[in-house]
Amino acid sequence: MYLGAQLFTDSEYEQRLTRVRELMDRQGLSAIIVTDPANIFYLIGYNAWSFYTPQMLFVPIEGEMVFFAREMDAHGAHRTSWLPEDQIVGYPESYVHRPHVHAFDWVAWALRQRHQIAPASRAGSVGLEMDSHFFSPKAYRALYNAIPEWKLVDNFELVNWVRSVKSDAEIQLMRQAGMVCSEAMRAAIETIDVGVRQCDAAAAISQAQITGTSDFGGDYPAIVPMMPTGAAADTPHLTWHQGTFTDDEAVVIELTGAHNRYHCPLARTVSLGTPSKDLDYVANATAEGLNNVLEAIRPGVATRELASTWNWTLAKYGLEKPSRLGYSIGIGYPPDWGERTISIRTEDETILETNMTFHIVCGMWMDDYGFELSESVRVSPTGVETFTSFPRELIRK
Repeated sequence: MYLGAQLFTDSEYEQRLTRVRELMDRQGLSAIIVTDPANIFYLIGYNAWSFYTPQMLFVPIEGEMVFFAREMDAHGAHRTSWLPEDQIVGYPESYVHRPHVHAFDWVAWALRQRHQIAPASRAGSVGLEMDSHFFSPKAYRALYNAIPEWKLVDNFELVNWVRSVKSDAEIQLMRQAGMVCSEAMRAAIETIDVGVRQCDAAAAISQAQITGTSDFGGDYPAIVPMMPTGAAADTPHLTWHQGTFTDDEAVVIELTGAHNRYHCPLARTVSLGTPSKDLDYVANATAEGLNNVLEAIRPGVATRELASTWNWTLAKYGLEKPSRLGYSIGIGYPPDWGERTISIRTEDETILETNMTFHIVCGMWMDDYGFELSESVRVSPTGVETFTSFPRELIRK
């Protein structure tokens, strides 16, 4: 029996599975194997730090789903998942981290025992999450060798694409994640100052991320706080060290709020002391570009148009940004809060729909300095909704 607080209605979970199976049918798949913990959470609500060992959700185009996990994790999976206990199967502990066997060797045998593998004459293509962080070459080899009836193919992030349009209930969770994000960014801005250790600022951010608000707590984030500082701000994904912040340097802060696994990232830049003329110039250009992009967001617009709006604004200032402008967000587990589907760049033809959600990342990584300004947004029926409300400018302390 399900013992947790189910986040969504039975009807919503049914609708998610229906959309997944419709897409499976269009791709000619008889089943998919889901290994991304965000996709497992999306379909059955399972939520635990168990993804460092092999686990999978087997989703046939007809019939019952089956979730396979390490025995000690499967034992309590019903505490977060709505899936009936007879559809949760634990593989033996003896299969954990063994050099010559893999857990999916056992899972393949269990699928045969459950009659989930059709005879060779009727077996179809089975879709795999080939780009999942949690599907290893050894896992692929185990399935390939154990179930030769299957034609294993890439499902091209099938479940991720279904996730790209959120339900109203999901949007509400993202709004709450935005409130957690605001608390974390406030903690960052209040703590970062000349003479403060970077690790102490990171600790203040992390406390705010987990404490959340007085109404609801936060989750662990999919990515730790990032704080490229000074000359190192020309590189986006640096974290922190035990040294102190110094006068007349800028600190780029990129962090997130997470609530019930839904993420709302945000980036701002703090200048300690007097910013350089170059930094000030780039900050003004970036802020104008972001505002122009936000004004362009509405249902029916192609994501490439947002990228073009951004590029034209930067060009006016004699600047350019080679990397993508943003990406789809929602459920997140380490090591990423992105959905690995829609990217905002000139070659992406995706058309915006109501309740798509994005992290718009206006990061400018120059030579020996950088500036970052971002917003997490929802495509609303009439335009755009931002999940936070911090000033879009260089923050001076």
